[in-house]
Amino acid sequence: MKVDFNKKYDTIAVYCVITFAVCLLLVIVFVKFSTVSGYIKEIFRVLAPVTWGIVIAYICNPIMKFCEKTFHKLLEKKKQRPKTVRALSVATSMILLTAIVVALITVVITQITTSVVEIFSSISDYRKQIEELVEKFLGDYPKIVSAIESQLDTIYPKLLEYANNLLPKLGDISMKLKDSAIVVIVAIKDCVIGFIVAIYLLFSKETFMAQVRKVIYAIFPKNLSKNILLVSSEANRMLSGFLSGKLVDSFIIGVICFIVMTIMQMDFTALISVIIGVTNIIPFFGPFIGAVPSALLLLMAAPKQVIPFIIFIIILQQFDGNILGPKIIGDSTGLTPFWVMFAIFVGGGLFGFAGMLLGVPVFAVIYAMFSEFVVYRLKKKRLSHLTTDYMDLDVNTPPTAEPPKTDKPEA
Repeated sequence: MKVDFNKKYDTIAVYCVITFAVCLLLVIVFVKFSTVSGYIKEIFRVLAPVTWGIVIAYICNPIMKFCEKTFHKLLEKKKQRPKTVRALSVATSMILLTAIVVALITVVITQITTSVVEIFSSISDYRKQIEELVEKFLGDYPKIVSAIESQLDTIYPKLLEYANNLLPKLGDISMKLKDSAIVVIVAIKDCVIGFIVAIYLLFSKETFMAQVRKVIYAIFPKNLSKNILLVSSEANRMLSGFLSGKLVDSFIIGVICFIVMTIMQMDFTALISVIIGVTNIIPFFGPFIGAVPSALLLLMAAPKQVIPFIIFIIILQQFDGNILGPKIIGDSTGLTPFWVMFAIFVGGGLFGFAGMLLGVPVFAVIYAMFSEFVVYRLKKKRLSHLTTDYMDLDVNTPPTAEPPKTDKPEA
């Protein structure tokens, strides 16, 4: 028996199968969300060294490109030496990144050690100040003192009970500390392997990109492949521009913080400047996130410096948000403040610090792609794509697109 296939119905059947498969996949994800998320986390854990390598290579790529231009001028006056230039450029970029990371870690560890020593050495002074305050308080308010004394008989047994309950939990706390130490060691191991992966990626980045393009053209139709590559190029431009601009901006903010705090003769200048500079990479909330632990540190060592420091941070944040940031980064994301906060909240909630850092540029790419899709669909329906045309809209008369202007005179 011969079966006559109909192209129209075959297409409908394929779309039905695809729709059913997508719906089934979504149901499985929602019903077995914990299991699916566990598998995803395990995949990310296994691929952590490769992820570190991609991130390091992405950060080093602009430095490597700059070094290549310089070495091309110095070494290729008479003879082409592409491999030598690439090797020197990769080595320079990796050494520079390693030096920056080591310098930051050294400054942070040194300052933390100094801070702990100063705080412990000042404990006797704090104790004397507290004793003076307590004696003054006891002398001025005898009724409150008598009330406190009457409650001591009930407070002391509760403290003993709390201490007895805490002792069995010390084993759990030690286990958690051990697990945290293991996590840190594994992260350092993944980062070290990531540096090696990054070197291979930078050496052969053109080959890897060509292989990716070849796979895309092999899997998808030609027009769709072209659109995928265009979107990927735009995403790379937006992400690299945002990250490089934000790194320069944060470095300048850290230097300004160091100079001003030195002039104001504040404590922990280097440590706080590093904290402010690193957290400033996070858009919008970065300066305030860095200001909280810095202010607490100053509160323990020099309480009189806290209020001037907070005032300085507010001024610095306004300078960065209104003057320095727009000059360096510009409107690279194209997002309103609401969507910036939305991207930070979602990214931070899902992926922690890395999500807060990358949430804005990633969401900006998704936002731009969705905006282009909306404009495309509206133009296809011959409707206006301008947002202002949809304000105070009468649902019975949707705004139509204006016909294209021509230089030909009307007949």
